[in-house]
Amino acid sequence: MPQKHLYRVSFVQQNKLYDIYAREVSHEAMMGFVEIGDLVFGERSQVLVDPAEEKLQAEFEGVERFFVPVHQVVRIDQVNRRGKARISDVQGESGGKVTPLPIYGPGNSGA
Repeated sequence: MPQKHLYRVSFVQQNKLYDIYAREVSHEAMMGFVEIGDLVFGERSQVLVDPAEEKLQAEFEGVERFFVPVHQVVRIDQVNRRGKARISDVQGESGGKVTPLPIYGPGNSGA
């Protein structure tokens, strides 16, 4: 059986930066969205428990796949092994690493 790829996906949602690990990442299902499925979290049998990862695991409990608007995706990396899944604050222009893109829509000229 061929080994599935592992991806680290970083995306912004409500001024939070999510770093998660998944086996399936695609953009074919819905135009303008990235489809993320088969999420990978740490083993529940570990002695050390990471509260940040537990929070993520609870948030995505029962989710088989979800869709993120493509403009909210910061980065997708194919990795060899799983790291720490986490949620962190987006700090924007105050020195943080991620600045969300401006969203323009009807009646919003961006000025």
